[in-house]
Amino acid sequence: MSLFDFLKPRKNTASVAKNRLQIIIAQERSSAGAPDYLPLMRREILEVIRKYVNVDTDAVKVDVVKDGEQDVLDISVSLPERGGAVSEA
Repeated sequence: MSLFDFLKPRKNTASVAKNRLQIIIAQERSSAGAPDYLPLMRREILEVIRKYVNVDTDAVKVDVVKDGEQDVLDISVSLPERGGAVSEA
């Protein structure tokens, strides 16, 4: 802790909670209008990744987000630490 830490403005927990709630609401709105094929696409992507790496079911997130006037497919994959490769039997 620095001597000058008391001079830094502290974030109010209410404003942090408000920001988090706004993010959650934005995600809910985007998933409500999401195309029907996203759950199937997510499962198929997960199956392909599992051929090479051991990942959890929640490791793959697939969303469609707006970028100006375009829809962008946003795919996020959380890979495990090293050593998570699938061995061939």
